[in-house]
Amino acid sequence: MPVTGIVTAIVILVAADRVPAFNVEPFCRAVAMRAAPVGDKDVCLRQEQEAHDQLVRQWTQFPVADRSYCEQLTLTGSDPTYTELLTCLELQRDARNLRERERGTMGQRSE
Repeated sequence: MPVTGIVTAIVILVAADRVPAFNVEPFCRAVAMRAAPVGDKDVCLRQEQEAHDQLVRQWTQFPVADRSYCEQLTLTGSDPTYTELLTCLELQRDARNLRERERGTMGQRSE
């Protein structure tokens, strides 16, 4: 593996060790403006904080590959949010669990 590949792999693994830091204020401000007159930036910020706190509690329970993939996906496009990152990780986990359950069911049928 070339040196740049090793460095890239190390950076990805180090980054995947902790919940990334996102500035969610611009996203919440934009959401509140679009939902005017009832939009409330503080509600959005509170939901993002709750998602962040949940990510901190569960971070190591998600595989490193999923954390890296979902972080990159969340950073693509508009302002990244913790709710988006958490949703991606939960979808990855649930899809994996479903595939494993289906494989187990298929194995039982063939016996």
